[in-house]
Amino acid sequence: MNAAKRREIFRRFQEDNPSPTTELVYSTPFELLIAVILSAQATDVGVNKATAKLFPVANTPETILALGVEGLRGYIKSIGLFNSKTKNIIEACRLLVEKHNSQVPDNREALEALPGVGRKTANVVLNTAFRHFTMAVDTHIFRVSNRTRIAPGKNVLEVERKLIRLVPKEYLLDAHHWLILHGRYVCKARKPLCGSCRIEDLCEYKHKTSDD
Repeated sequence: MNAAKRREIFRRFQEDNPSPTTELVYSTPFELLIAVILSAQATDVGVNKATAKLFPVANTPETILALGVEGLRGYIKSIGLFNSKTKNIIEACRLLVEKHNSQVPDNREALEALPGVGRKTANVVLNTAFRHFTMAVDTHIFRVSNRTRIAPGKNVLEVERKLIRLVPKEYLLDAHHWLILHGRYVCKARKPLCGSCRIEDLCEYKHKTSDD
């Protein structure tokens, strides 16, 4: 895909949605961190239902630690992998209190040292909470990047690095959100809605569908 076509894709995304953001509900970097940890192999809708009950009760490292494993588990047991997520969150909160003055660090190395935080989670927090030029490649972004040929790659790290290099700088901060939303609602896994797609004429997917 050439640079002019790629630029026009993101120009249209921006025109249609000037201020995109995550569909996870949060009000602080810590709440975002917890929500993103919970979102692994879970839907944003499911996470938001759980955090709507959890955050009014506990939304700091200290208050979640006070809940303990059993107390926290009660709030998130509707979410997949809740046992391992409970243990990771409790341990992450302990490290935040002990090593980071209860604040979420704004650098990758410190974030990835927290239990339950991999590269993708760190990228979401760095981009969404701290507005770093990062790209959290999930299944939606990986699919859209390859299918459209915006930034094709064999694995998520390759796609991430290509997107960082190829997305025009003025669109890079918000590109992560536009691509996720496009993959979630238009360029769907089983059958993309090509007939309703804003960028169909620019997309280089060879097997376009109708919306019938």
